[in-house]
Amino acid sequence: MPKHILVGYDGSETARRAYLFALELAACAGARVQVLSVLQIDNGADTAALMMTDNGRERLESLDAEVKALKPEAGVPVAVDLIHGSPGDALLSYVAQHGVDHIVIGHTERGALARWLVGSTSTDVLAKAHVPVTVVR
Repeated sequence: MPKHILVGYDGSETARRAYLFALELAACAGARVQVLSVLQIDNGADTAALMMTDNGRERLESLDAEVKALKPEAGVPVAVDLIHGSPGDALLSYVAQHGVDHIVIGHTERGALARWLVGSTSTDVLAKAHVPVTVVR
């Protein structure tokens, strides 16, 4: 059974469902939940400037309030974090660095063109993860 569950969270409806699923799984397993939101970066100079000047405190507080409002009485330990990077790579790196043993992510169906242009975080995580992954639709 998992002990440290990571939830990729982007505010979408499927991310909200993934978070609620992770809470139920954690309650059954006696696990803790880590919610991680990734601010996607590109290779532009504006992004580098944002990463150097934005400590994310306001964004993190907003994310924490949003997540806790979904289920105020979660009944399991929940922590929230915010990092910069490419979503799939950032989630997988977090798993390796923090002893996560299960990932829960949402999946939003996109057309072939959209997947080709921007990729799919869930597909990327499924292909590269070394821990169990649950995809919530």
